[in-house]
Amino acid sequence: MHQLYYQPDGYWFGDCMPFCHDGQFYLFHQRDTRMPGPFGEPFGWALARTTDFVHYEDLGEVLERGGDDAQDQFIFAGSIFAADGVFYAMYTGYNRDYPAQGKPSQVLMLATSTDLLHWHKTPEKLVMPQSGYDPYDWRDPYVFHNDATGEFVMILGARKLDGRKVRTGRTVAFTSTDLKQWDFQGDFWAPDLYAMHEMPDIFQMGDMWYLLTTEYSDRCKTVYRMSASLDGPWRAPADDAFDGRAYYAARSCSDGERRYLFGWVPTKEDDDDRNNWQWGGTLVVHEVTQRADQSLGVKPPTGVAAAFAPARALRDAPLTLHSQDAAVDALLARETGDLFKFEADITFTKSTRAFGIRLYEDATTGDAYAFLLNLDEQRMTFDRTPNLPWFRYMNIGLERPLRLNVGVTYRLQLIVDGSIATLYVDGVALNARMYARPGQALALYVVDGELNVSNATLAQGVA
Repeated sequence: MHQLYYQPDGYWFGDCMPFCHDGQFYLFHQRDTRMPGPFGEPFGWALARTTDFVHYEDLGEVLERGGDDAQDQFIFAGSIFAADGVFYAMYTGYNRDYPAQGKPSQVLMLATSTDLLHWHKTPEKLVMPQSGYDPYDWRDPYVFHNDATGEFVMILGARKLDGRKVRTGRTVAFTSTDLKQWDFQGDFWAPDLYAMHEMPDIFQMGDMWYLLTTEYSDRCKTVYRMSASLDGPWRAPADDAFDGRAYYAARSCSDGERRYLFGWVPTKEDDDDRNNWQWGGTLVVHEVTQRADQSLGVKPPTGVAAAFAPARALRDAPLTLHSQDAAVDALLARETGDLFKFEADITFTKSTRAFGIRLYEDATTGDAYAFLLNLDEQRMTFDRTPNLPWFRYMNIGLERPLRLNVGVTYRLQLIVDGSIATLYVDGVALNARMYARPGQALALYVVDGELNVSNATLAQGVA
């Protein structure tokens, strides 16, 4: 099990609906039992509460699902919001048996609460799939108040019915003044890029609006667009994501000062590096940052970074790895353990082709996992090395664009908790899973060039 990242005992963490109230984050989420597999048993919304993303209070299931004949046989994703002293949960009622009966399987429904712990479900099916949209893909509502118009706005994921076309996913919008009557406003963002838009989210940071969605037909990850207006147009930054394939269904939430991203790192089938990803896994939280060009980056939350035991220096002096035409490495630690944080400052010379971190390495054979930062290709990837016999890790989508400059000092931050590794570099994050773990060593390496390393530290376990 994980010691730092959150996964409730006996369950796998699914889509998260975060809400901040009185300095605490209420993380409403789905819990999967994997009996017999993902989506095997129906679920409602469970709740975990935290202030630091390290210590969690498990409050169990607070929004219970309906019976097998009810529209909300499963309670799919939605959002939490407050209005006039009342808390609202707008959620997706899903019944997997309804399509065979000719009924829409997904309908938007509402529950209310005065304390975020005890919920009363209203009987109405508030928002049915609209004409021309797929009645089996109509979910994940997100509600916010538009102060400029005085209305509530609800966005959700949908699919347009257009013959046999697949890439008809879109985000649609409704407006309301009373949270009961919702008026359809049509497509909010319809790029015709993805089969479906899941877990839409929208927020303003400074004078820029950011629209998030998660897609599963292109790169299978959370992406975003930005605009100076809620009316668009929505443009993509050079890097339109927050993480790689192993970070899904991310929703954001702010405490009024900082904004955080709540997504889950999926498991792999049969806990095998070579297998495909599964729905659900473990919660990992990123803190969202805004760059000078108004694009978004991420970093580890302060509470997570500070949770570790005191760090020890791995070198008494700065380290230089140099080679004109080969790979050169340096062993930094022989025993890292299952929970650790590695940090270092690095610079590189103009001729450098690539450098990286090897972790859980067998120091005798060199068998390891590796984060590779390829400077020529301007990307960061994760894989097993050596990849022999081909292939040893199914890593499609475990990559991020990364543009680093010569002579600039960058901070590497690697957090490992059990089978999860999270690397942060210059506002770019990449999560991965590791199941085989051939050894316990940690090493740095450079390919065709020079890497200068300083302030390398290792913190093992929590304080």
